[in-house]
Amino acid sequence: MEQQTFLLALSMPLATILLVFGMRYGALVMQARASQKSNASHQDLLDGLAEIKARLTAIETVLKDVA
Repeated sequence: MEQQTFLLALSMPLATILLVFGMRYGALVMQARASQKSNASHQDLLDGLAEIKARLTAIETVLKDVA
């Protein structure tokens, strides 16, 4: 009985430490994925703005030719 108690007393703190580090790693992974998605959405927005700017430049050119 003493051997089981000793192994339990030894394994519980080790399991707790592994659990804490596993949770920290999981949080870092989730944060990195969220940041990557955010960067991708910002890039999509910038691409859309570049397209709008190109269209506006084309419209300005047409209007200058007409006037």
